[in-house]
Amino acid sequence: MPETMSKTPSIESLAADCKAASRELSTLSTETKNRTLRRMADALEANEEAILAANDKDVSAAREDGLADALIDRLVLNPDRITKMADALRDVASFADPVGEMSGTTQRPSGIEVGKMRIPLGVIGMIYEARPNVTADAAGLCFKAGNAVLLRGGSNAFHSNQAVAAALHEALEAEDVPPAAVTLVPTTDRAAVREMLTLNQHLDLVIPRGGEGLIRFVDETSQIPVIKHYKGVCHLYVDQDADLETAEDLLLDGKVSRPSVCNALETLLVHEDVAKDFLPRAKELLDRKDVELRGDARTQQLLPGVGEATDEDYAAEYLDLTLAARVVGSPDAAMEHITEYGSNHTEVIASDDLPTARRFVRAVDASVVLVNASSRFSDGGELGLGAEIGISTTKLHAYGPMGLEALTTEKFVVYGDGET
Repeated sequence: MPETMSKTPSIESLAADCKAASRELSTLSTETKNRTLRRMADALEANEEAILAANDKDVSAAREDGLADALIDRLVLNPDRITKMADALRDVASFADPVGEMSGTTQRPSGIEVGKMRIPLGVIGMIYEARPNVTADAAGLCFKAGNAVLLRGGSNAFHSNQAVAAALHEALEAEDVPPAAVTLVPTTDRAAVREMLTLNQHLDLVIPRGGEGLIRFVDETSQIPVIKHYKGVCHLYVDQDADLETAEDLLLDGKVSRPSVCNALETLLVHEDVAKDFLPRAKELLDRKDVELRGDARTQQLLPGVGEATDEDYAAEYLDLTLAARVVGSPDAAMEHITEYGSNHTEVIASDDLPTARRFVRAVDASVVLVNASSRFSDGGELGLGAEIGISTTKLHAYGPMGLEALTTEKFVVYGDGET
């Protein structure tokens, strides 16, 4: 039975403790932060048995409740995924510490010296569904950037998140760092989310991760700035000058390697000059992987038996083995389609024509644009950020996968010699 608010500390008191811890974190040395992150990684691996036992409870309950396969895939932990969680923390420890970095120092005519220093944001509120790895990823990134984090995971991962947080607290306590620096809300009561979103005196930023419904609810309810990422409707455009074998590889990897994630492909756009050649090849490959293809009238002419793709299909984030397709007359037509149906997440062009690729990169409004590379590279780790805390598909204050630097801001620092 879910725990109730009456059995736990108030959300405001947890947030206040988190805020107090953030002040101490903001002055920790890089050496201390890195040593603590490595301890966190070791603690995850040392507590693998307890974490997996807790995860089994969550997965069993999710299956009994009829949770969708895509969400169960995100929920499941195994030894390999725990190792990856630990390695992600070690990666974060190996990255340069942005806190305290000075930039843009100039001498003004008045005599003062003006620069900018990178500083932590303060307290990050994380509200997320299904993925227990987010507990470790968010804790590690926030900690390295000098922020405390208030974590409210989904009820489906309640036991998993508790086990992961307990391991992280072992490391914090061993390094004499306030455990409140990583605070997990110990309740599944949805009232906790509403209360979190009112605590603008304690929380500086809210990052929701999950389905579109959760993110819209957080955005509409929050009194705190929100990083938004509604969904990932990602396209592959196969240009008339594409290498079609390369395009096949991009299609299969983008759609099939892990269809339940937000950087998986959902729509295939093919230039009419290569559609007659490419689409039958693509369908043969997709059929082998049990991918259902839906297409426009021109696609259906070339591939008899393919179902119709509606406007709803082109706007859909399937998170499953379903793919929409459309034949387009030009790169501009492909970009117009992306403008209408895209989600500012990730877009891919397969083309060996450099001017066309460059125009696509400049014109397409997405947080990540790839040329002849899989959409699955739209990921903080693959892009060199270490573990990512989320993906922003709006442009304030970050755009795309968010790593350490996106969890900081800048303040002006001025040095003078008595100037007035």
